[in-house]
Amino acid sequence: MTSARAARQPRRVMTLPAGQCSTRTRLARLAIGWVFFANGAALGSWVPHIPDAKHALGLTDGLLGLALLGMAAGSLLGLPLSGALTARFGSRKTTTAAILAMLLATPLPILAPSPPLFAIALGLLGMANGAVDVAMNTHAIAVQDRYGRAIMSGFHGMFSIGGLAGAAAAALAMSAVVGPASHLLASIAVLLLPTFAATALLLPTTSRTARRDFRLPRGPLIALGMLVLCSLMAEGAIGDWSTVYLRDDLAADASFAALGFAAFSLAMAAGRFLGDRMVRRWGGPGVLAAGSGIAALTLAAGLWLANPIAALIGFAAAGLGLANAVPILFSTAGKIPGALPELAIAAVSTAGYCGFLLGPPVIGIIADRFTLGAGLAVVAFALAIIALGGASLASGGRRWMALSTVWK
Repeated sequence: MTSARAARQPRRVMTLPAGQCSTRTRLARLAIGWVFFANGAALGSWVPHIPDAKHALGLTDGLLGLALLGMAAGSLLGLPLSGALTARFGSRKTTTAAILAMLLATPLPILAPSPPLFAIALGLLGMANGAVDVAMNTHAIAVQDRYGRAIMSGFHGMFSIGGLAGAAAAALAMSAVVGPASHLLASIAVLLLPTFAATALLLPTTSRTARRDFRLPRGPLIALGMLVLCSLMAEGAIGDWSTVYLRDDLAADASFAALGFAAFSLAMAAGRFLGDRMVRRWGGPGVLAAGSGIAALTLAAGLWLANPIAALIGFAAAGLGLANAVPILFSTAGKIPGALPELAIAAVSTAGYCGFLLGPPVIGIIADRFTLGAGLAVVAFALAIIALGGASLASGGRRWMALSTVWK
């Protein structure tokens, strides 16, 4: 169903009143929340060690950017594959397989003995991470439908808390002179058992009878995909480059440099845990416009000052501004009538992960030619585009307004 009239009709789902959710649904909410946390913790454990891998393999910023391209390329393979598998086997089975594969793949890049193997390891990690992204968001939307109210930002808040916990543990490991490989292997060992236990509590899901083939985004999904592209590019850029920028360009020590991603994750977590309430009050487009606009200005100022504390504040502001972008855009895509949520999310995510594909090499090339601070200015520009997109959603045409009403 693709007509304009159909696009204005919200999908009707069977939901329980907010106060009458079953114990099964509440347990599923906790379980999928843990999956988001484990995903964030694994990435947060790896990100602070990117400079260690860079130095161990003798990579320049440009070569590191090209190597990080492997993770983005892997994600672009994992996203449509996960959409198809989720439609075929259900989000519970796909989420379980994807999050366990992602945890097992996390230590591989730091164990790689050469740049080519480093890029391949990042590709495997990216593929697993992309698969988790689609499957767990699809399952989260199913849980949200059972609740009958917006709770999506809270799940993404758990991802950010996981990122914060992983980055903080990495900082502690560095200060205690624990090797990066030892730290990553220990972190994954701690995460594996509770993650496996949590997946047993996910909602039972069934395969779809509708078509399961992946399609590129079209119609409203194109614009949503472009905004997700900017969001994920900004998130990925800060994850990939914040520690390198603080440590190599601003001469911060290793433990302080690890706080760059930690501050970003902490601010993002705070914004996401407040996000559901803000979205219900001001609407998703308003939250997108205001948060991203303020973040763009603050990050630009922090990069211009070229001071570790100012940069840290800028990264935190970016986390706050980006906090609710992906939850709002993913959930909006998952509610477009006539499209299976898992395939709509996969289509929008694929467009969005092109930001991961473009971001690392573009920033690396700019850093080689000018400075890494100039390269990170791309993030501030992406935030400005998201702000404009949010303003357009708030004041645009009927189709945009029809989509945005699900978040008012």
